[in-house]
Amino acid sequence: MITTSALVAGWQAIDRLIDPRQLDHVGVLFAAGLAGFIGNELVALYRIREGNAIGSAALVADGHHARTDGFTSLAVALGAVGVWAGFERADPIVGIVISIAIVAVLRGAARQIYYRLMDAVDPAIVDNITHEALHTPGVQAVASTQVRWLGHRLVADLTIDVEPNASVHDGHT
Repeated sequence: MITTSALVAGWQAIDRLIDPRQLDHVGVLFAAGLAGFIGNELVALYRIREGNAIGSAALVADGHHARTDGFTSLAVALGAVGVWAGFERADPIVGIVISIAIVAVLRGAARQIYYRLMDAVDPAIVDNITHEALHTPGVQAVASTQVRWLGHRLVADLTIDVEPNASVHDGHT
């Protein structure tokens, strides 16, 4: 759907650039664009914050999509200002910019979801887990650290070395 909206917006913008048409109710268009920006930005902030808190890549991606919608609305408002100021091609130029922005966000969101589907984990997280394990009393070495996503949670498997003469109980502890 995002790809379709980018294509339709781009097509309409190019059509209006080639064959300009007068915009009616420019003031209403400006007000709607400004309201859309504020509303979408508030929703984006909430979704991104909560998505990061629960480890939901889909919710974070949805937040970035809402942010793009907000900037799209702001661009519409700026296009309305351009038309009001006498630059009638401001609207289709903004439409082309919006189409490009939609494609850029689509690319980023698809990449983020792909990484999550492939269990990709930020290497800094793996390094942090290894570091913490190495500084745990009784751990002499960390042979391997594997981290992957399981739903909204990270699961880590570590292979560690402990004192060779330690009891099984002490080694497990």
